[in-house]
Amino acid sequence: MMTSTIFLSLLLALLPCVQSEITLIQPEAETGHPGGSLSLTCKTSGFNLGSSSMYWIRQVPGQGLEWIVYYYSSSSNNYAPAIKDRFTASKDTSNNIFALEMRSVKIDDTAIYYCATISPNPKRDEPLIFGAGTQLTVEPGQKSIVKPKLSAFYPPKSSSKDAVQAAVCLASDFFPKDISLQLAFGDKPKANVTRPSVLKPDE
Repeated sequence: MMTSTIFLSLLLALLPCVQSEITLIQPEAETGHPGGSLSLTCKTSGFNLGSSSMYWIRQVPGQGLEWIVYYYSSSSNNYAPAIKDRFTASKDTSNNIFALEMRSVKIDDTAIYYCATISPNPKRDEPLIFGAGTQLTVEPGQKSIVKPKLSAFYPPKSSSKDAVQAAVCLASDFFPKDISLQLAFGDKPKANVTRPSVLKPDE
């Protein structure tokens, strides 16, 4: 009995020294469109999310790391001016998820986004533990290709040999707005008709 009591006491004394490995799991990539909204998530484990300081840090292509969010709670947080009023961080402690809600995103928001937390044993050069990062790409929306609807209109027959006759081919409801048509009349050479156009960014 004495041996069991001593063993249990030693085990309880050692438990505080055993720490779970801290992990921050992020989706590999996300895509958004200018003016749209999306959410980045960071699944946490190995520590108490509710009582931990969390960070969102991003790296724009060709630039260094940029701190954008410090978050402890809804009443204790700080946001970088570039994203303040557009991005909102939050904790879902029941599912151990640290999230970043992004509204009115811009092409300039394209970057790798890292969630991070303070290391339990911080070193001078490694005070934070980072997730693997999520590559966010914000790009203009693209409409799907839509085949044109074609309608042909033929002229009425005329008994006059000198009458000028024309057939009409109408193409409608297609995207993109560039189209090339090939017209053929009996054994006559085919005619190529091209309609180029310039699209506005929001079309």
